Amino acid sequence: MMTTKYVGQTEIRLAGIGARTTNAAEAGPNGCLPELWSRYYRENISAVVGEENPKTLYALYTDYESDASGAYTVIIGHEIRETAKVRESGSESGIAIQQAVIPTSDYLVFQSRRGPVQNVVAEAWGQIWAYFQDSVEKRTFTGDYEVYDLQDFDPGNAVVLIYIAVKF
Repeated sequence: MMTTKYVGQTEIRLAGIGARTTNAAEAGPNGCLPELWSRYYRENISAVVGEENPKTLYALYTDYESDASGAYTVIIGHEIRETAKVRESGSESGIAIQQAVIPTSDYLVFQSRRGPVQNVVAEAWGQIWAYFQDSVEKRTFTGDYEVYDLQDFDPGNAVVLIYIAVKF
């Protein structure tokens, strides 16, 4: 099982690119998340959003329709100041930058094992879904997120933190 801990987290404002999807769509060949990640790097989104903390990348899951079986929005991006404006180059380049807020909440933090990022993230989410089948904590589906430390990021040997909003 993954390492877990509890934290109280205040809101974090993000800007990045996003898509609306479902877990069912992502499990099949028509999932949009791989292309969204590809776009993040291809379109150099970190340079467009004018991030507050360039060494931390977030993948926020928000605007849940219902629960893990419903539609949700994913935003891949960086922290911005509350009053910050996304750099004008976003609109000039035709990139549709979205802003979102990671809500203030109590979170259960899961740490993946070390390994290829695409493998450890999928594996961690599988373990998270299994964990919540009969746990004391209940997911709030208000905003969950992954944190990628880009300081020394190696996609072939990564550790990812996944924050799940919970109530006790």
